[in-house]
Amino acid sequence: QAQLVESGGRMVKPGDSLRLSCVASRTFSTGAMGWFRQAPGKEREFVASIAKSGGRVVYTHAVEGRFFISRDDAKNTVLLEMNRLRPEDTAVYYCEARDPSFSEPTYDPTDFASWGQGTQVTVSS
Repeated sequence: QAQLVESGGRMVKPGDSLRLSCVASRTFSTGAMGWFRQAPGKEREFVASIAKSGGRVVYTHAVEGRFFISRDDAKNTVLLEMNRLRPEDTAVYYCEARDPSFSEPTYDPTDFASWGQGTQVTVSS
């Protein structure tokens, strides 16, 4: 399993932008990857996922057009660019990875084999 470390979370104001990073510990250790989030008192929910090739991405409806996921395998990194942030985006954001044999993006958390410790994003005026 890949070891994943997220970073970039902090407190911002509504309308601000933020970029989250996730670094995998070993080269070629991940298949498709994704971002999930969990707000206080709520279950973890899907945010975005990207294919192993980077050629296909999927988003939850709530972030479409505002968030963008990308990956740079040369740096073992997956990014989440978040724009026009809203208070309801406040959550702990988790990076998750599928096993290398699974290349397609997915919204199902049970399809992911590895996850990081999370990074807190707070959107408040």
